[in-house]
Amino acid sequence: MTREFDYALETKDLSKHFGDYTAVDKVNLKIQKGEIYGLLGPNGAGKTTVINMLTTLLKPDEGTVLIQGLDVIKNSKDVRKMISLTGQFAALDEELSGLQNLILIAKLYGYSNKKSSSIANELIHSFDLSEAKNRKVTNYSGGMRRRLDIAASIVTQPEIIFLDEPTTGLDPQSRMQVWEVVRTLLKSGTTVLLTTQYLEEADQLADQIAVIDKGTIIAEGTPNQLKASIGEKTLSFRLSKSYEPKKIHEILVEKHALKIIEDENPLIFKIPVEKTRLANDIIDTLLNHAVPIEDFTLSDPSLDDVFLALTTSKQEEVIQ
Repeated sequence: MTREFDYALETKDLSKHFGDYTAVDKVNLKIQKGEIYGLLGPNGAGKTTVINMLTTLLKPDEGTVLIQGLDVIKNSKDVRKMISLTGQFAALDEELSGLQNLILIAKLYGYSNKKSSSIANELIHSFDLSEAKNRKVTNYSGGMRRRLDIAASIVTQPEIIFLDEPTTGLDPQSRMQVWEVVRTLLKSGTTVLLTTQYLEEADQLADQIAVIDKGTIIAEGTPNQLKASIGEKTLSFRLSKSYEPKKIHEILVEKHALKIIEDENPLIFKIPVEKTRLANDIIDTLLNHAVPIEDFTLSDPSLDDVFLALTTSKQEEVIQ
């Protein structure tokens, strides 16, 4: 009998409390089959708590989670057969080779010796690990470990795979290798939920993105929709010396109603602008008030700009 469902994954008012602390507050997600869905947020935002509830590792205090129409609490055994979770650290036997790790995992899932070997070799080839397949995992690079770890998580061909910050600590080249692995998953129709702090990663991979902060979803959409939500362009300017941020806000409030985003670098400021001409007016205003601008750029907004605009505690709304 074919089971009908609207979404590969759906949550309704998902919440989790730890004492008086609310880690996740009424999170609602709808993820289509076969898409990569990115969950972004700063440290402590609630990403891993959400993942743990979605994968049956943590029971929600309120709300529901449906995996392909099945409730994760009422049908936890059936749900576990359809999903796989790859955390931030590789769960591999260091003394076994990459191929041996995959064969062992396949056997633990009940496959025959012949089938286990076939599955393992196919995954080794798909994830570009053929040259290192007989090498002990202890001698693998970080990127190779992550690729092998993801390969291990799809031995059973799960319907949904959860990748919880899979590229944390990897160098740029290794991260790009993992990205290719994630794209490979889509070819088999697998649905992917990816949590990450790397905005470029989400921009490269995700079809849809939700931004979570303090346990609450504060924005959702495609990467392009999120970028467009903060303005057509982003004006960035760097000061040649320190200058009181409050004074910059006061100067600009005289002429413009703007959202000013302060960077981690106290000399850098970013302002989303609706029209290119407004950027010229802003620079003229600042120079007329002797604000020490060293240089400035006007660019299309990035997900980094969206992330900062939505989550940074330094953000201030400047209203005329």
